[in-house]
Amino acid sequence: MAQTSTLPRPHLTQLDVIHCARTTIAAVASLLVARLFKLPEAYWAPITSIVVMQSTLGAALTASGQRFVGTALGAIAGAVLATFCGANVIAFAAGLFVCGLLCALARLHWNAYRFAGVTLAIVMLVSGPRSPLVLAFHRFLEVSIGIAVALILTAVWPEPQPQLSD
Repeated sequence: MAQTSTLPRPHLTQLDVIHCARTTIAAVASLLVARLFKLPEAYWAPITSIVVMQSTLGAALTASGQRFVGTALGAIAGAVLATFCGANVIAFAAGLFVCGLLCALARLHWNAYRFAGVTLAIVMLVSGPRSPLVLAFHRFLEVSIGIAVALILTAVWPEPQPQLSD
């Protein structure tokens, strides 16, 4: 006797398709803008757009402000530390710790610290032959483009809300 599955069959809704389309358009648009500016790691722009597009406009604005501030903090800290200390593990640890303390003191959400830490790590540990200052500036631009494109698209084409059934 064959068993039948009790799991519901997956189905796509119009909201699923719209969400995927909005996210894809934001990611591709931010990639093209970053490439237009000839940024070497243009892929950070669509990655950021994908993250931002998972929120409503109100939530995206709040979280994006945190991401923007965190990225700026991490870029500045990473550029300074990498310039004067190189890819030193102790300097990296100290920078990461201090970024967290600064975010806490400024009463920023942990999203800011997360982006500060990621940016700090990229700038300090990936720079290679490039100047840490240039890498930090590029990283800040790439993330800022991703945030801006996603916010603009979210404002122009808001996420539709599901209709409640009677």
